[in-house]
Amino acid sequence: MKPQESTKRSQDEIHDTATPQQQEPTHDEPASKRQRFDESAETQNGTTKKSPVDRVKGVAPIKAEYLIVAPGQSAKVAVPDVIDDDEAEGRGTIEHQQQGDSRDAGKGGKRKKKTGQNKERTFGTFSDAQRLCNSVAWTPEFSPRSCKFGERCNGLHDIRKYLKEGRRADLETFGGKCPTLEKFGKCPSGWRCLFVSSHSKEVEHEDGRKELVLTDKDGNTYPDDGDTGDANTEVVNNVEGQIKIDLSRKRVQFEKSDKYLKWLEKDTQIFRDHHHKQKDGGAEALDYRAMYVEPPFKPSEKKRLYFGRETPALAPLTTQGNLPFRRLCVDLGCELTYSEMAMGMPLLQGAKSDWTLMRAHKSETTPPRFNGDGPVAQGYDHSKDLKFGAQIAANVPWVAIKSTEALARFLPHLRLIDLNCGCPIDMLYKSGAGSALLDAPSKLERMIRGMNAVSDDVPITAKIRMGVRDDKFTAQKNIERLALGSEEHRDILGAPGCAAVTLHGRTRQQRYTRAANWEYIAETAAMIKRLNEKTDSLTDTIREVDERTLPNGGRMFFIGNGDCYSHIDYFDHVDNAKVDTVMIGRGAIIKPWIYEEIQTGQYLDKSATERLGYIEKFARYGMEAWGSDELGINYTRRFLLEFLSFFSRYVPIGLLEYLPPSINERPPAYKGRNELETLLASKDYKDWIKISEMFLGPAPATFSFTPKHKSNSYEIEAEG
Repeated sequence: MKPQESTKRSQDEIHDTATPQQQEPTHDEPASKRQRFDESAETQNGTTKKSPVDRVKGVAPIKAEYLIVAPGQSAKVAVPDVIDDDEAEGRGTIEHQQQGDSRDAGKGGKRKKKTGQNKERTFGTFSDAQRLCNSVAWTPEFSPRSCKFGERCNGLHDIRKYLKEGRRADLETFGGKCPTLEKFGKCPSGWRCLFVSSHSKEVEHEDGRKELVLTDKDGNTYPDDGDTGDANTEVVNNVEGQIKIDLSRKRVQFEKSDKYLKWLEKDTQIFRDHHHKQKDGGAEALDYRAMYVEPPFKPSEKKRLYFGRETPALAPLTTQGNLPFRRLCVDLGCELTYSEMAMGMPLLQGAKSDWTLMRAHKSETTPPRFNGDGPVAQGYDHSKDLKFGAQIAANVPWVAIKSTEALARFLPHLRLIDLNCGCPIDMLYKSGAGSALLDAPSKLERMIRGMNAVSDDVPITAKIRMGVRDDKFTAQKNIERLALGSEEHRDILGAPGCAAVTLHGRTRQQRYTRAANWEYIAETAAMIKRLNEKTDSLTDTIREVDERTLPNGGRMFFIGNGDCYSHIDYFDHVDNAKVDTVMIGRGAIIKPWIYEEIQTGQYLDKSATERLGYIEKFARYGMEAWGSDELGINYTRRFLLEFLSFFSRYVPIGLLEYLPPSINERPPAYKGRNELETLLASKDYKDWIKISEMFLGPAPATFSFTPKHKSNSYEIEAEG
């Protein structure tokens, strides 16, 4: 289906008294006929905002005519509890279950039982009833490959039996035509594809035998060897299987890391001795310096980065930030993307799941927009820049360092490697990774230094939070250390070489219970500006730093993160908080076209048909990435449902009484301007499954989906 063109409207053009019968206005509707906000409206940041006289904190101001109110119930109905959106930063099929911190503790220090979350999530099974052996999966019926398991093989070798009994019938969505075949001319899923009838036929031979064969888009038969080729040529950073096997068997040598770690071990011991003896002898200092191993690429010699007003970024989002979703965001104007957070140790062990997170679409390898309005480092080559960066997590320096070397060696399309120092999930925190690094500045510095030493020309960055506890912000001290290095190491080793820092305006303890602290982000931005310009009291210290260890010609970029939900939020943060750009997380999952709003500088009241079009795009992109067989389609379904758990939170701006919308406001029960809009707003996961079936066909009886949060899945009857 073809999405309708979006309706672009500024704040003062939003209907003030729309009725359920009034559909989205068309572009040819004269602005003079559109109802505007009243004359008493306020003006803030150059935009109009109606005075929210009766606005209730935390409640989305839905116009009265769209509210679903039960008899005898007040129009200001209660809304569900706030969802713990830190789950978007967790990882794994069974997301990190227990997320304890001080706010979970009751009397006597006992942890309260957490509610509103599903501790263990399973998705059922969605495989074929009978498995088809790989020896025949891509070959003509009479020309199978040799099966290495012989008689011991428990897979089917009879293609006709498999098509009749081993799998479901072909799907009828997309007109019964395989989307991957239509896009690339071939389908890599072969006989397992649930649209196989669109790329197969029966041919009759001279001896009268009839043979089933696979065909390409033009009807040509595949070669006898069943080689479909690499149909999807748009995915990059595909690491060969043999490399993963070699990693798992410890056959890969990390020469750079081993050399650096050997020096680091000696350096640590010398520093301890120096510290305990409290010596300042010049000879000892010279010996200390002499043992330093010069990395092959100094930070000053690495690729230059650029973050600017025109480069809004997508945050690294576990589960949600998969390749199809990132691709959708790039389509809508996202300029910088990050992989889902990968764990350093599984990468070193060759884990397929973690290396898969590093795959990117070719659209992510194109240069981001570049106006050059902001500060540009000398030597920045925009033509060689790209959008995609990788994020990793590690709890000890050697894991961070070796996994960085592996990424730099095996991934040809990397903008940067980002170290996660902010994930609040309990499992990571207790292991010493994620936000635990905020209270271990020495370890954090060693990680960044070591990652820089082995990453070749790939810059190293970090993403942090304000701190671990609400009563102790550590971000500014950590950033100063990342920019300059500790005082004891600065004059000998120089700066750690961190090219950019992203600050999420919350603490680990806070989670999402309060709004992001952009005042603190602004204060930090001012501090970084002073460091970059060398105009504050640290000037003398900065001069001690070896300029070769400073990235981007001496400039550290600073990105803000937290609660960005509109172009108004974005430009307010860039212009007033003075960040280089803004990284958008939940706002992009709920409203992926936020990047389009930033480009156009206005709200876009997307119709329900357009929003359904984005769901269709995700489904197509998912099948291209994961396959059109039973496994690939339901893998796509699973991640589409994860997407819908956020996407359903969007409240169309045409239904709001006041602007701007807030990401932290939850709507009471409401109906949309048409049935589709109402369906897309459903919080019932069963409705999300129905939406997925529009494009992915019926969900298998063995498939199940449980939202991350029970508050996301209350039954539709509860809405009145």
